[in-house]
Parts: sequence; C-alpha cells; structure tokens
Amino acid sequence: MGRLKPEKTQKPGRTPKPFGPNNPKSQSKFKKKTNTKNTANRQINTKTTSVTGNNKNNQPSPPAAPSQQLRYFLSQFESANGVQLSSLELESIKDSCILDVSQELGQDVMKLEKHIKEAFGAKWKEELCEGKHIEGKIEAGSPAVLVVAPSALRSIELLRGMRTLTKECHAVKLFSKHMKIDEQVSLLMNRVNIASGTPSRIKKLIDIEALGLSRLSVLLVDIHTDVKGYSLLTLPQVRDEFWDLYKNYFHQQLVKGDLRICLYGPIPNGNEFKGKSAELADGDREQLDS
Repeated sequence: MGRLKPEKTQKPGRTPKPFGPNNPKSQSKFKKKTNTKNTANRQINTKTTSVTGNNKNNQPSPPAAPSQQLRYFLSQFESANGVQLSSLELESIKDSCILDVSQELGQDVMKLEKHIKEAFGAKWKEELCEGKHIEGKIEAGSPAVLVVAPSALRSIELLRGMRTLTKECHAVKLFSKHMKIDEQVSLLMNRVNIASGTPSRIKKLIDIEALGLSRLSVLLVDIHTDVKGYSLLTLPQVRDEFWDLYKNYFHQQLVKGDLRICLYGPIPNGNEFKGKSAELADGDREQLDS
C-alpha cells in the first residue's frame, strides 16, 4: 500500500479568507472603480454643459442703444488721437448716424444681411444687388457698404453673412493676404456694392483713387473681440491704422450726416482690457493681416 499524504492543517487562530466579491479587499477595489467612474461621468457632464453653452453667462450681450454706441465710438476716437471734439462737432453728430442693430436679430454673422437690408429700406435690392454699371449714376469702385475688420480671415467671415446679396454683384476683398493690389485695382474698375477689408489696404486703395467713396452709405466697423480679448479698436497697430483711415476719409462725412456707422459687436464694459499689455508678441501679430 502507498503512503497516504497527510492532510494540511490550518494554523491555530487563522480563518480562511473567502474569494470573489465577498473578499473585503475585492469589495474595496470594486467600490473604488465605481467611484472613479462616477467622478468621470460628472466631469464629462460639466464639460458638456460648458461646450454646449447652456450656461447663462455665455449668452451674448444685446446690442447697446445708438446713444451708447456713439458715446463709446467718439470716446475711442478722442482717446486714440489725443484730441477733443468741439461742441459744434458734437452737436452735428446725431444718434441717427449710428445704424441701430435690431435687438431681436442679435449679432449673428449669418444674419448680417438682414441688418444691411434694414439700413437701405425699400431700395436695398437696387443698392446692394444690382450688378450693372450705370454711367454717370453709379461710380465704378464705389461701394454702398464698406466693412472694416482687423484681419483678412474676419473680413471673409463677415462677407459670408452677406452671401445672398453678392450673387449678382460680387463683393470685393480689400486686404493684402494672398491678394495683390493690382488685382484689387482691376476689380474696382467695375460696379461694387459691398467691399470688406483691413484698414491699411483700404486706405492705400483710397489714396491711389482706386476705391471711391461717393456711394458710401454704411461703414460697418467690426468690434468683436478675438480669443485674447482684442478688437479692431484695441489691437495695437491695427487700431492706429483704423483711426488714421477714419480721420482722413470718414469723420467729416459722419459730421455732415452723409454716413452711418454700424458698430458690429458688443460694446465693452470697461473691465475687459484691464491689465493687457499695450504691445503684442511677434507670434500674435503675425496671425493678423493688414
């Protein structure tokens, strides 16, 4: 007969630990994983809320009243140029020179054409859509609407909001990025109803008498801020180029009541630009086109 193996005996004072989910360590690990998953779900929900814009604080500000827009614009003009407008000039500049942006429409780029149509009333189709050049009545290269933006990309984006108005008479892009000035001069030899560009290129084209202002009725100034909080009126160099353009070619038209200005964007509350440096890093400036 073979020898029987002795049975294993447990040491006194120790009880066997159960396996599987009844094991306390297993339960502990199981609970930790569950808590981690719940925490991740809460984080995902938080991110989803911020991305979808359900937070009330992310809602865009409604457009300011014409009187508020005018005060803001003139104060920016005086500050940037180191001048103080005379009482005679201030009396001449009425609230009506500000194109009032409808409270109901909001300032969505894709609804921009609705604002422009309202500005021209019943004559909007004749002024903005007709493509035929009428000798002696419509000056070539003289737009009815001129959009001034801080960059080439923003100029194009704003033109997309007026796409249906420019099917018959194409809009002209007035910026230097990927566009030669001779090409723009050639385009301005035809009828132009809407043009959009950056301050320095617009001024250059006016200086060489390629861009006319005889038909100009609405000057749309894009004051939306970028991700860093800068706008056309606060971005160094671009701001100076805009006020140089405005002072030389648009201010007197505004004083005479021949021009309306649309400040396209929310009026800053005064706290948005505190602590910002007056100069930009080279990398920031290269992203913009003048």
